[in-house]
Amino acid sequence: MRFTRVTLFFIAFIITLGFYQLARHFLAEVEPQTFQATEEMMVDTANLLAELVAKDMAKTDMAKTDMAKTDAKTDAKTDAKTEELRQAFDKAHARRFDSRIFDHMKHQVGINAYLTDCRGVVIFDSDGGRREGQNLSLRRDVSLTLSGRYGARSSRENPDDSSTSVLYVAAPVGDPENPAGVLTVYKPQRDVMPLVRQRRRIIYMACGLIGSGILFLIGAVFLWLFHPLGKITEYARAIERGERPAKPKIGIGREVNTLAHALDSMRDVLEGRGYVERYIQTLTHEMKSPLAAIRGAAELLSEDMPVETRKRFLENILAETSRSDRLINRLLELSVIESRARLDEPADIDFRVIVARAIDQARPLAEIAGVDLVKDELASPLPIRGDAFILRAAVTNLLENAIDFSPRGDSVHITLCANEGRVELAIRDHGAGIPDYARDKVFERFYSLRHPGSGRKGTGLGLTLVREAAELHLGSITLEPAEGAGTIAKLVLPLA
Repeated sequence: MRFTRVTLFFIAFIITLGFYQLARHFLAEVEPQTFQATEEMMVDTANLLAELVAKDMAKTDMAKTDMAKTDAKTDAKTDAKTEELRQAFDKAHARRFDSRIFDHMKHQVGINAYLTDCRGVVIFDSDGGRREGQNLSLRRDVSLTLSGRYGARSSRENPDDSSTSVLYVAAPVGDPENPAGVLTVYKPQRDVMPLVRQRRRIIYMACGLIGSGILFLIGAVFLWLFHPLGKITEYARAIERGERPAKPKIGIGREVNTLAHALDSMRDVLEGRGYVERYIQTLTHEMKSPLAAIRGAAELLSEDMPVETRKRFLENILAETSRSDRLINRLLELSVIESRARLDEPADIDFRVIVARAIDQARPLAEIAGVDLVKDELASPLPIRGDAFILRAAVTNLLENAIDFSPRGDSVHITLCANEGRVELAIRDHGAGIPDYARDKVFERFYSLRHPGSGRKGTGLGLTLVREAAELHLGSITLEPAEGAGTIAKLVLPLA
C-alpha cells in the first residue's frame, strides 16, 4: 500500500509539474503574441494613413521641392494639409465610447501618428505637436523606412519606467523605394496590458481548474481504493486482538466488497474451528478437578468411617457436582455468545422485563445464601434492541456473582435508569470488594476469586460471559468499588 501511495504521489507531482511548465510556456507567449497582434493592426493603420497623406504631400511638393528654396507659401500649404490630419486625430481622441473586447472595456482612441519629410524631420504629430520640428532620421522606424525596409521600434518615454514603453510602426509615404516621407503610428503598451493581464488570468484559471480536477480525481481514486482497504485492515486487526467488530461499511466498490465478504467468511470459519478446539480443551481441563474430587470421595465412602466424616464427603460430592453443573451451564451459555460475530435477529425488548426474569432466576440462590435482592422499581419502559436470552444470562451472572460475594444476611441492590440515550443497570453488593491485583483480570476466562463464605472458587466464566454479551450489544460492563464497601457492577446498553 505504501508503494501505491508513493506512486500516486509521484503521478500527482508529475502532473503538477507538467501543468506548471505548460502554464509558464503559455504565460511567456501571452505578451509577445498580444504585441504581435497589435503591431499587425498598426501596420495596416500606418499604410492606410500613408496613402491618405501621400497625394497631399505630392501636391505641395513637401518632399520633392529643393529644401533650400522652400518659402513661406509652401509652408502655408503644408500647414493647411496637415491641419486636416490634425483635426481628424483631435476629433477621434475626443470621442468617448464603450467597446467591450472580450472582458476588456475600451473607452477612447489610444493610437497616434506623426509624419516626417524625406529628411526625417517631423512635420506633423497628433500628440499635441510635441515632436514637430524634431529630426528623427536616426530612429529605427524612420531610418529603416526611408531606406526601403520595414521600420518599427519600441522605446520608453522614461528610461527608468518600463510601463512607459511605446510601440512605433512606420510606413513609407509615396514610392517605397524613394519615399517622400514617413508616417509612423504609435501606441503606448499600457493600452494593451489589460488584455495581456486578462489572458494571463484565463490561463491561470484554466490550468488551475484542469490541474485541480485531475488532482481531485486522483484523490478520489485514492480514497475509493485505499480508504476501504484501511477499514478492512483495521477490521482484520480487531479480529486478531480478539474483538468482535461488525463488518465495516466500505461503499459500493466491487473489488473491496468481495475482499471484505471473503475476510468475513474466513473469520467465521476460523473462529468456529478454533472455538471448538478451545471449548473441548477448556471443558476437559476444568472438569478434571471436580471429577477427581467426586471420584476420591466416592472411593472413600466404601470404607468404614465415622458418620460425620461420611457426611462431609457427601457434601463434597454434592458441592463438586453443583460446581460441575454450573461450569457446564456457563460454558454452554458462553458458547452461544462467543460463536456469534453479531446479533443475527435482534428484537425490540423491554430491559425491565429481562432484569425481572433474571432476578426470579437468581432468587433461589440468594435464599440459600441468605442474601436479599432489593430492586428499585422503574415505571417507564426501557426499550432496547437485542437478544433476550443472552441479556438474561448476562444479568443472571452478575446477580449470582454479587450473591456469591455478599455476606450472609446482607443485601444486593439492583438499580435501573435511562441516561443520555443509554440504559444503565447497577448491581451493588456489600462484600469485601475486588483486590487491586485482580481488578484487571476479573474479566479473563477462568479467572476467579475465592468466595468468602465457602472458600471455593467460582467457574471464572460469569464475568467473561457478561463482557461478551455487552460487546455483542454495543455496550459495556465495568466493576467499580462502592462507597464504604462492596462492588458496583454497571452494565450500560444503548436505548432503541
